[in-house]
Amino acid sequence: MGKHVVVGSGQVGTHLATRLLAQGHEVTVVTRSGGGPAEATRVAADVADQARLSEVTKGADALYNCVNPKYHRWLTDWPPMAESFLAAAEATGAVLVILGNLYPYGPVSGPMTEDLPLASTSPKAQVRAKIWTDALAAHQAGRIRVTEVRGSDFFGPGATDQSWLGDRFLVPLREGRTIQLVWPADVPHSWTYLPDVADALVVAGADERAWGRPWHVPTGEPLSFRGLAERMAAILGRPAPRMVRLPWPLVRAAGLFSPLIGELAHVRYQFVAPYVLDSSAFQETFGVRPTPMDEALRATLDG
Repeated sequence: MGKHVVVGSGQVGTHLATRLLAQGHEVTVVTRSGGGPAEATRVAADVADQARLSEVTKGADALYNCVNPKYHRWLTDWPPMAESFLAAAEATGAVLVILGNLYPYGPVSGPMTEDLPLASTSPKAQVRAKIWTDALAAHQAGRIRVTEVRGSDFFGPGATDQSWLGDRFLVPLREGRTIQLVWPADVPHSWTYLPDVADALVVAGADERAWGRPWHVPTGEPLSFRGLAERMAAILGRPAPRMVRLPWPLVRAAGLFSPLIGELAHVRYQFVAPYVLDSSAFQETFGVRPTPMDEALRATLDG
């Protein structure tokens, strides 16, 4: 068994650390507060402190970047943290596994594959793109070994309140009340199950075929908000819930008082047109399939 350093104990980092511990690995979880699963070695550290992160990572087989600053702070918080991850990977030889996302692709007209250009003109998406391009350049120069794993919007047990399928969706669904949506109810959208994200990260960190390129997490067929609600309601033995969409001008107005809501304009394109992830490359290369949707939805409701 090996040593693995997981940075971040949010909705992905916790699942990942738990998976690695279950496989018998030595796991160190690094957060600012020193949180994480009780069975792991928990370290409180500033991720941007290169010397400290390198010290913690010494002797590790893999270093996982599962941190996620608040969206409105990406421009300031990401660059020093990304540099710290590169420095730690280079100093220790640990494989750097980056949890990425789909924002750098920008609006697309068809299913997203890993060979799409990182063409977004959004400054926040460009920050995320630079994390990958800088890491890839270091890999190609022989300084580090790196891979990036990208998923669509997360759902499942342990999802945070930032998830579109979190409590603001699940609570009214369970109680038979009207579900309020920010986005259209009937647009197909890819949803990535959190345990599948953790499994993909584990594979990517251990299999050298994953290194030197990005991968998409195994993700099921796209479903609209209405389609998800109907399938969840059926699992609960309830009728399909009523759904209403909040007027976009009202959402924009609320954004004047909430930085998080104010950022929604940057991701609106992802929900007003089909947003479909193609994960066939990972599935075919590593023989991994996404968790069946009804199984994932049932666990989400139970969680």
